[in-house]
Amino acid sequence: MTDTTRNFVYFGFIAALIIGTGLMTSWNLAITIVNFGLISAIMALGVNLQWGFAGLFNVGIMGFVALGGLAAVLVSMPPEPEAWSAGGLRVVTALVLGAATIVGAILAYNALPKGRLRTIVMLVILVAGFFIYRAVFDSGVAAVEAVNPANAGYLGGLNPHGKEWGWITIIAWPVGGLLAAGAAWIIGKTALGLRSDYLAIATLGIAEIIIAILKNEDWLARGVKNVVGLPRPAPYEIELQNSATFVERASGLGIDPVTASTLWVKTIYAGLFTVVLLILFILAQRALNSPWGRMMRAIRDNEVAAEAMGKDVTARHLQIFVLGSAICGIAGAMMTTLDGQLTPGTYQPLRFTFLIWVMVIVGGSGNNLGAVLGGFLIWWLWVMVEPIGLWVMQVITSGMAEGFWLREHLLDSAAHMRLLTMGVVLLLVLRFSPRGLIPER
Repeated sequence: MTDTTRNFVYFGFIAALIIGTGLMTSWNLAITIVNFGLISAIMALGVNLQWGFAGLFNVGIMGFVALGGLAAVLVSMPPEPEAWSAGGLRVVTALVLGAATIVGAILAYNALPKGRLRTIVMLVILVAGFFIYRAVFDSGVAAVEAVNPANAGYLGGLNPHGKEWGWITIIAWPVGGLLAAGAAWIIGKTALGLRSDYLAIATLGIAEIIIAILKNEDWLARGVKNVVGLPRPAPYEIELQNSATFVERASGLGIDPVTASTLWVKTIYAGLFTVVLLILFILAQRALNSPWGRMMRAIRDNEVAAEAMGKDVTARHLQIFVLGSAICGIAGAMMTTLDGQLTPGTYQPLRFTFLIWVMVIVGGSGNNLGAVLGGFLIWWLWVMVEPIGLWVMQVITSGMAEGFWLREHLLDSAAHMRLLTMGVVLLLVLRFSPRGLIPER
């Protein structure tokens, strides 16, 4: 079997799984799996860029995805005028003062000769700047969060049109990539010199810090109170249901208008996400097959030899770390748009780090097509394994008496089928196809 035929078989199998889900359960669920599969494939592309191209072990994916979600709020939500009047200017001033303190310390470090004087001057700048920053920042935050905390209590976003202009949400997607890329640059400048295991610990810790900030800084995105009702690039279902033309067309096809409206909205999202995935996939393929891509793989395989040939390994690592994180940020903004809300409490390492790594490993590390395949396959399993497992357990225990301890235990265990299946799939792939289903060429 040729590589092309094998790939067609793999993706044909994924299509059959999704179509089967639509036929056996509901098309709403099938299209939802497609949408989140597209987003997961984009995340897997970003991780594959870092690991498959350069061998960077980033387990802080969750943080960059969350920053993308934050960008969706900051770009698409309307500002809160009362909050800005109460303390918005003080919050912005405090942030500028904090940045100026760091810049001042760096300038003092570069301008003064090494010695006690430089240390004292830097300490004075940092300590004084910190207390000034906190004095301005704390009062501003308190004023902002006191303004209608039940429904607002934050500064809002930058969209003056509010929910009337939903297409601005698409602009938030590249902005999410830029926000994640900026954070990745800061992280990379300090952490990329570390050994791979230390890099993993550092990125994981920084991701947790990002999530902690999103949960606790209410002025930024309402914290755990969540931001709901984000503008969307697709029409609302109720609008379609109130449209006589849409209802007539749905009835002509023999579909209930409520079901048809949901399917149509999800299909619009699927079309938008497919366009983004295709663009990123084409760019990743061109990068992979370019001299830059060959250089990155040479660095991955032997850093010492590449450095001996005159390659700046640290700079190239920083470059690809930023690019991969930007892709994860784009996916995070897309996911928040699809959900219609930002919920910091839902960002868990299991979902947004471990699962994405399983997608890359199962699909094929170093192969962009494999990352896409892994994204769809693993996401389908993640969604469908639990109900399938429950059905299997019900069949197995159908002959057992009600209340029998083994029956109750097996039925309760169905909830853990997701984790069990992920582990079994990972072990099987590593045993029989250690380079993934579509290995790197």
